[in-house]
Amino acid sequence: MSKVIFSVQYEILEDKKDEYLRTINELKNLLKAEGLESYIVYEVKGKSNQFQEQYLFSSEEAFENFDDNEDERLNILINKISELAIEHSTKYTTLRELI
Repeated sequence: MSKVIFSVQYEILEDKKDEYLRTINELKNLLKAEGLESYIVYEVKGKSNQFQEQYLFSSEEAFENFDDNEDERLNILINKISELAIEHSTKYTTLRELI
């Protein structure tokens, strides 16, 4: 069973960093899903408003099922993060474990 890393990288509007940090903290506390082994947020070194979220899933099936999450508060927080990001700065990467 291959693990999957899903990452999202984006830049936050300069004056919205505090709001972003509050939102991401709440998201981390709520984020629970079958097969989600970890969720970590990194700040890009030397770029105070660029962040990367990394989700580690135990399998491809767990990753595929993650989008089926029906938690309304979770969806509100994810949408809020999108609103705080600078337009066209978001990049998605999905990595599948080979060995």
